[in-house]
Amino acid sequence: MKALFSTADFPILDQRVYGHPLTYLDSANTSLTPDPVLQSMDEYYREYNANIHRAVYPLGEKATLEHENAREKLRQFIKAESVQEIIFTRNATEGINLVAKTWGKQNLKQGDTILLSIMEHHSNIVPWQMLAQENGLEIQYLGINHEGRLDLEEYNSLLKNEKIRMVGVTHQSNVLGTINPVKEMIQLAHEQGSKVLVDGAQAVPHMPIDVQYLSADFYVFTGHKMCGPTGIGVLYAKKTLLEEMPPFLGGGEMIRTVTTEGSTWNDLPYKFEAGTPHISGAIGLGAAVDYLNALDMTAVQSAEKRLLDYALKQVQNLHGLRLYGPQESDMRGSALSFSLEGIHPHDIATLLAEQGICVRAGHHCAQPLMRHLEVPATVRASLAFYNTQEDIDRLLTGLKSVQQKFL
Repeated sequence: MKALFSTADFPILDQRVYGHPLTYLDSANTSLTPDPVLQSMDEYYREYNANIHRAVYPLGEKATLEHENAREKLRQFIKAESVQEIIFTRNATEGINLVAKTWGKQNLKQGDTILLSIMEHHSNIVPWQMLAQENGLEIQYLGINHEGRLDLEEYNSLLKNEKIRMVGVTHQSNVLGTINPVKEMIQLAHEQGSKVLVDGAQAVPHMPIDVQYLSADFYVFTGHKMCGPTGIGVLYAKKTLLEEMPPFLGGGEMIRTVTTEGSTWNDLPYKFEAGTPHISGAIGLGAAVDYLNALDMTAVQSAEKRLLDYALKQVQNLHGLRLYGPQESDMRGSALSFSLEGIHPHDIATLLAEQGICVRAGHHCAQPLMRHLEVPATVRASLAFYNTQEDIDRLLTGLKSVQQKFL
């Protein structure tokens, strides 16, 4: 079978850690960055390092062109209707905060309810909690069944509460791997007059996304989980909503006019992009989109599913291992959260690290979910297209050696 990508694109994987091959299984936290993305950012700083939208000299014009080309690439990547719907942010967290502090503050009034799932990342909980305290709102949480899937019967029942004005849901859980039926959930919410924000940070790197097909009101994701740089993310929102929302931050670039008496706002998307942006980050994210498009996201999804099928089979054969979330790959993405009987997750991660195996241990910024699962923490191994069956074999060998140390 032809390789999906060139191993030369990821020289970081050539290194050894404590004498062992580096086995990177933490892409749900931060993905590896391929050389073409690094080269695009290096080229910006070396060849046309200038600010954008302000200069008429060639360096500034090229920087502006490449920055806005990146926005167009992202529009096409998630199939948004207009580049005016693509807002650059620092990350998915900032995108959610932007929505809460603008649309939420303007439209959610005392007594209104926000509906969140129990599996949300803190980024899709804390901003709403802060808004609820400020505006006198209620927050309800949608539970999960024994497979780690959302209870859609409960969802339908909750939506009949006419006070629910906003639904926040992750497209793919960063802990359980659960892929949620967001299209159906959005349709049901819209029928009840509710808006929906989808946290796509874990979905965009692993599957094709079409925000128009989903009919999402708001959709957020981040560059550092999709082969791009840190410090750059995207908020997609329907143009009609963005036009009605007040600015998030005030300052340069987001204004049309400023007088001593007041200011008027710039056109979309710049109304929400105050100050000098992360220019190299946007260019790098555009290069990451080029890289993923060259692989083809459908091929990425298929390759990762094959890896996931193999990983699920292997871990489920390990005595004393408890896997959280759906047990079948058709229902989940590539994050595998688990525990080993009698061994603390932090001890497991530490001992694996000594073998060059990079996994995550902790609550994964999902403490409400941990309490629901009645565990303090889990170990999480997360896959990406650049992983191999050998990586999974090393993980299993490492876990067995961890168990032997605690016998």
